[in-house]
Amino acid sequence: MAAPLVEYLLRLGDNCLILSQRLSEWCGHGPVLEEDIALTNIALDLLGHARFWLSYAGEVEGAGRDEDKLAFLRDAGEFRNVLLVEQPNGDYAMTTARQFYFDTWHFHLLSALQQSTDSRIAAIAQKALKEVTYHLERSTDWIMRLGDGTEESHRRMQHAVDDLWMYTGELFEMDDIDAEMLRRGVGADLEALRPKWTEHLQKTFAKATLEVPPGKWMQRGGKRGVHTEKLGYLLAEMQFLQRAYPGAQW
Repeated sequence: MAAPLVEYLLRLGDNCLILSQRLSEWCGHGPVLEEDIALTNIALDLLGHARFWLSYAGEVEGAGRDEDKLAFLRDAGEFRNVLLVEQPNGDYAMTTARQFYFDTWHFHLLSALQQSTDSRIAAIAQKALKEVTYHLERSTDWIMRLGDGTEESHRRMQHAVDDLWMYTGELFEMDDIDAEMLRRGVGADLEALRPKWTEHLQKTFAKATLEVPPGKWMQRGGKRGVHTEKLGYLLAEMQFLQRAYPGAQW
């Protein structure tokens, strides 16, 4: 039964692809040269991860769709990324908060997926984890630097973590696809990742003099293809060349 596995792989790949596209928007616009280069490199790391996941999804699906067709020829409703990664960059605090929330979750997810009974998934997770370890170290450092920095940087950082908080619950949502993959030993128990994610977040926020947002209501839908309008604008830019010139090659 390939369908649940395809859906699961699309979720893994789309998270990386969409966040990579968001981060690439900072290229040439970073606050300092070092950060401009760092964000571009992280975007490239995530794009590489997306290629691994989407290539495997295309193979399992067996419908002739490779990584490029899955990336550039699907409409918004066919994407399975969580809502968090499609949120706009905003200011640097907003980008940092989004990255920190995702990196913390991504690190623990890949750590768990190294034990997958699917050898291909385990191998991709092991390779990607080396890069994501750096991603997490970097975003954690920036949360503390901005949170415990100037009055203005603290204000912006607190606003950012508060504003994006409602998108974090979906990271741990277990639906039928996740449950089936867990039953097979292929996927990770997302609910089991929450305590580890929360612990790292609380320790980091304490050092950053930030308050953990109190809100409990969470936005959901991305994993089922129900997205914000922001994804449509992102895809319009990302997919333009392939849509305008079908099959074109460099």
